[in-house]
Amino acid sequence: MEKTVRQIHSSTPLRINDIGGWTDTWFSEEGNVLNMAVSPGVEVDISVFDNREGIPNRVRVHAVDYGEIFHITPEKPDFTIHPLIQGAVNSRPISEGQKLDIKIRSFLPAGSAAGTSASVCVALLGALDALLTRKLSAGAIAALAHQVETDKLHMQSGIQDQICAAFGGVCFIHMQKYPDFGVSRVSLSKRIRENLNHQLCLIYLGSAHRSSDIHERVIESLKKGGSQVELLKKLRILAEEGRCSLVSEDLVHFGRVMIDNNELQRALHPELISEEADAVIKIAKKYGAFGWKVNGAGGQGGSLTVLSSPDSVSRKGMITAIENLGHGIRHLQVNLSSEGLRLHRI
Repeated sequence: MEKTVRQIHSSTPLRINDIGGWTDTWFSEEGNVLNMAVSPGVEVDISVFDNREGIPNRVRVHAVDYGEIFHITPEKPDFTIHPLIQGAVNSRPISEGQKLDIKIRSFLPAGSAAGTSASVCVALLGALDALLTRKLSAGAIAALAHQVETDKLHMQSGIQDQICAAFGGVCFIHMQKYPDFGVSRVSLSKRIRENLNHQLCLIYLGSAHRSSDIHERVIESLKKGGSQVELLKKLRILAEEGRCSLVSEDLVHFGRVMIDNNELQRALHPELISEEADAVIKIAKKYGAFGWKVNGAGGQGGSLTVLSSPDSVSRKGMITAIENLGHGIRHLQVNLSSEGLRLHRI
């Protein structure tokens, strides 16, 4: 049995309830986003061994949620298999004298539209940085994770998910000019934090989120300018309103901000709010919920954040009615996370 030279554990939260999403993108140029970090999130474990054999494919990855194990040559990644993981490994110099055994797991279903991919990338980059003892800042890790998606993989990606994973808490993100950002944590009173943990409900919509041609059509429309660009301006303003609502401890108004954001997403393209999401919203209204919003960019699958009534009986009745919709739609138990990327060296 090989002797472990070193072990590193990292964890990151996930992102829900992103007010102002779509404005943290290159086609928005400037943006504001308010989002919330929740746990349980993503965990990464790296065990380090001596590479006595000198094998090139010296990184072994166990993607627990997919039940898959594969090997990576860090200098020559194969982007056909879990490209984000391969891109992250390729982003940090890994000694030829070391073998790495990497285990990655998420505690929510894949494709929950809660920023899981970005959280995996941040957790993995953080752990690899700890292995190198470079000690990159949270902001630098977030920026590097974003570069993996955009520069290495040529994917469309906003900046908010990586920031939430790295910083945690309730983040207000101002993007001065893509992709440069400033981030401030919104300080919540003990009462408002407790109320949010009681009232926030994450509803999985029964299937993994699928980025589709809907998103591409929205992007093409936004690139051309016109009336839809005004929607981005309104989304930026909503992020500021949401922050003010939380600071002033007004969850009724915060719920209204969520609803307004949801309807602006619908205005960007009606299919960004799926039939399943609307079925959940109908029940949330019936049980006196304060607000609701599809997570992330929207579209088929994924999840919805509901700010329920503070009444426990109404909340329980709402969740039961939602889960009775069937088709895999269910409530996922999460709590606000005040912590972002965490590292533990063994």
